[in-house]
Amino acid sequence: MTAEALTVPAAREHDTRLAALRARMAADGITAAALASPENVYYLTGLDHLGYFTFTLLVIPARGTPVLITREMERPTIRAQLPGCRHLTFADGTDPAVTVAAVLAGIVPPGRSIAIEDSAMFFPPSIGTRVRAALADRVWRDGTSLLATAKAVKSATEIDLMSRAAAVSDAAMGAAVATARPGVAEGELAATIHYTMYRGGGRQPGFAPLIRPLSMLDQEHMTWDDRVLEPGTGLFVELSGCVRRYHAPLSRTIYIGHLPDGAEQAHEAALTGLHAAREALRPGARTGEVYSAWQHVVARGGSGVWPSRHHCGYLVGIGFPPSWVGGGEVLGIRPGGDVVVEAGMTFHLMSWVTGHVISDTALVTSDGSRLLTAAPRELTVVG
Repeated sequence: MTAEALTVPAAREHDTRLAALRARMAADGITAAALASPENVYYLTGLDHLGYFTFTLLVIPARGTPVLITREMERPTIRAQLPGCRHLTFADGTDPAVTVAAVLAGIVPPGRSIAIEDSAMFFPPSIGTRVRAALADRVWRDGTSLLATAKAVKSATEIDLMSRAAAVSDAAMGAAVATARPGVAEGELAATIHYTMYRGGGRQPGFAPLIRPLSMLDQEHMTWDDRVLEPGTGLFVELSGCVRRYHAPLSRTIYIGHLPDGAEQAHEAALTGLHAAREALRPGARTGEVYSAWQHVVARGGSGVWPSRHHCGYLVGIGFPPSWVGGGEVLGIRPGGDVVVEAGMTFHLMSWVTGHVISDTALVTSDGSRLLTAAPRELTVVG
């Protein structure tokens, strides 16, 4: 599908999303919503750039044209991507809170409500404090979850993009397996993965590929170094293709040279757990039930006793660096979770046991779920 073929459906989707948000705002008595995370801005407008590293705010009034507030040097980008959006800027060395307060004062009368996204990363508390002080006669509400429910359920267009991202993920994992051999540096794997993702139509993912030996598995979110792959060790590789900011992560464990003791048993337990989680992931189920299904199967796998993990998956979709989870708050499949699973949700299902990891991106369908990523899941030994 060409970029041009996606333009019209995307524009219609943004209109639909904006209308749904405004309906939610009207029901909650909110006069304006102020959203700062790049994922929320992208979801409503399609703005795709890296300028969000400086303060960026999208203001959605109950009626009228949305307002985007950015650094002055982003003006050409906004003009090119969002010609229908009102755009106000602040200069380097000036206080963006002054611009934000002026915009909100013109939209929200005294005594009316403003919902603001609570994001320490993208809406620094210092700016928020100054805006509130300037508009102390307005009612301030937490708008962090305004879009959470809507973003969780993907449209047909979004599912297509995630399927394309899954194909990029599969190709990149295949390249990693083909490259991994005794004596190969982890950096070479990283280079191969990046090359394959970008050559296959992907973009910069929210996370760089996570590559590390199983001896470092508990060091979450660590990635490659100048280490060299050694025979008899296991290698953890987690990555995601990214197509139009949509992600479809997966992970595999690759054994170098020969299998260490216990690897077959660990692989069987992890794979059985992944299948159990996928079978439990269906409309109407609660996330805690999916976790219980995974944990029950993994705990009894073979003769091993595997420790519990804090979750076995999380919602995934739109993501900007520095993560692919769509922001700082992760909606995970956790013990006791009471989020009701719906058709159209997409989860990164993860099955971790001692000495082995396997994960895939799953789409919840009308009668169950299916895996979007399809890289081989058999026990893999290379070299």
